[in-house]
Amino acid sequence: MNYTAEHLLQAKTREDLIAIALKNGIPIEKTLKKLRYEAELYQLQTEFVNLQKWIAKHQMRVAILFEGRDAAGKGGSIKRFKEHLNPRSSRVVALTKPTEVEKGQWYFRRYIQVLPNPSEIVFFDRSWYNRAVVEPVMGFCTKGEYKKFIVQVPEFEHLLYEDNLKIIKFWFSISKEEQKKRFDSRLKNPLKRWKFSPVDMEGQKRWDKYTYYKEQMFSKTHTNFSPWIIVKANDKKQARLESMRYVLSQFDYEGKGESGINILPDPNVVMKYYRGNIQIDI
Repeated sequence: MNYTAEHLLQAKTREDLIAIALKNGIPIEKTLKKLRYEAELYQLQTEFVNLQKWIAKHQMRVAILFEGRDAAGKGGSIKRFKEHLNPRSSRVVALTKPTEVEKGQWYFRRYIQVLPNPSEIVFFDRSWYNRAVVEPVMGFCTKGEYKKFIVQVPEFEHLLYEDNLKIIKFWFSISKEEQKKRFDSRLKNPLKRWKFSPVDMEGQKRWDKYTYYKEQMFSKTHTNFSPWIIVKANDKKQARLESMRYVLSQFDYEGKGESGINILPDPNVVMKYYRGNIQIDI
């Protein structure tokens, strides 16, 4: 059974629509789930506004790295993180492939130039970890360049840690089947088709190779001062909410919890690497 014209004329609020549905046995579980998600998202974004004010007040520098396979939901999560923040002290970094000049420079130089300034939060839609997984899988770097990066990155991040720059490293983890489903969805949607590239489909063909380099990256670059945080992301909405909770849980900012929302992440969805040896995207 669906809503009738009479039902819709009677309803003036969302609560009215829910009451009519319950009374008449109209299935609205999907709608209720979406409404719950939107309500939680609003509260978490309210918390983020408070966090941003606190970061600005204390002149902190925060970098949040979003890594994961193609179509894992990195960009969508960043959009929700940043949606209501002050653009003067928050920005997204999504670097294109290096120029010929940049190829001749120290690998980290182009990333150093876009690190957060005092009072700023920077969201990295992919980061220097391109060289840990994507580049070796696709043949975009040499074996020597890869080995040098893997040795240098913990030292690089330790320097940033000693300089009081807070880094949070997320890996959004999805299954091979879910990635294929999202690729197909992109191809069918003219508004999302721009996101799809030939490199994306190579990700499906080279799934096992990606897995190998991903695990090498975790084992060699997961440290006490800069740990990897795994987010199970087959459910996009859940991944967004739980990753937001994780970031909020890392700071003791003024007004923390005032929205009334739970800001402790679900440990079954968000976990440090040592808890995530068995991944859903192997």
